[in-house]
Amino acid sequence: MTSLDHHAQGGRGHLGTAAKEHSALRSRRVWIRFFRERVAPLLIVAPVIATTLVFVYVFIVLTVLISLSDWSPIHMGGGFTTPIFRNYSALFSNPRFQADLRNTIIFTVLFLTGSVGLGLVLALLVDKYIPGRALFRAVFLFPYAISFIVTGVAWRWMFNPDSGVNVLVDGMGFNRLLALLGLGPFKPGWLTDPTVWPPLNDALSSVFPSIASVQFDIGIPVALIAVAIAAAWQLSGFAMATFLAGLGTIPAHIKEAALIDNASGWTYFRKITWPMLAPFTVVNLIILGHVSLKIFDLIFAMSGPGPGFATDVPGIFVFEITFRALRYGVGAAGSVVMLLMVAAVVVPYLARTMREAE
Repeated sequence: MTSLDHHAQGGRGHLGTAAKEHSALRSRRVWIRFFRERVAPLLIVAPVIATTLVFVYVFIVLTVLISLSDWSPIHMGGGFTTPIFRNYSALFSNPRFQADLRNTIIFTVLFLTGSVGLGLVLALLVDKYIPGRALFRAVFLFPYAISFIVTGVAWRWMFNPDSGVNVLVDGMGFNRLLALLGLGPFKPGWLTDPTVWPPLNDALSSVFPSIASVQFDIGIPVALIAVAIAAAWQLSGFAMATFLAGLGTIPAHIKEAALIDNASGWTYFRKITWPMLAPFTVVNLIILGHVSLKIFDLIFAMSGPGPGFATDVPGIFVFEITFRALRYGVGAAGSVVMLLMVAAVVVPYLARTMREAE
């Protein structure tokens, strides 16, 4: 074998080694890239996914199972009830829970009307180029950062018949005017009035005879109005921020065209502003609606169940029936009903959003 043959074989050996090293390096880079793009993100979100699965979905399944069982402090881990929906039957036949469903509907309507309406007005006001509008935005948004417990305690003092709003009314001389007219002092029981107005049971029962079997008064509990006012005050800042974001999306050329056509004031609001804010109104109604359906802490701190359960809501009912009356099955059934009410509001919106995204 000549020296040329040895050099040729050595060259092929070096080329083969270099090719193997290059292939190994390329394979290593592929694995590193795969780890960074696929494996690492999964490892990062894995704790969140596991926590969500356990503390949300697993607990939802357990709550549904408990609502169908006869769990009690003595009989923990009991079997299913007979009939299977006995706890739900006891729940919906409970006059207090029936009143809670009435209160939830009325509170949601009052709360959404107040918070969304007030938020829209505030957004239209601070959207103008006025001095100090940044300060006004912060002031109006500040209540949203306060805890519901703090809001409940503060407004409970405000609605105390011997302080707060009534002291202001007395200072303005309104009570003295009523006294001169022989009507006595004006001290309404904002949170202690069990009156349900207007009483609709008799009127509705003449049209729908089945209404006569209803075990609660159909109407608006007066004490619930004060609670709705406090809730609307706190969440109107959130609605304002959402509407401000919507006002910022109105193109400048549309505003200029409206000025050219002399569309101003109410015409501009009805033809341009309101249609452009429609998606943001839906967002406010969905987010604030699900808050109202599961509200607990504000009402618990402000008034509790109230006189004749005038301010009671399903959240307070579930808390008391579960942890005070120790009726775990009925309490779990109430929780499932609350979940279904929230899902009835949120799920259609999410489904529509996903369809539009596709």
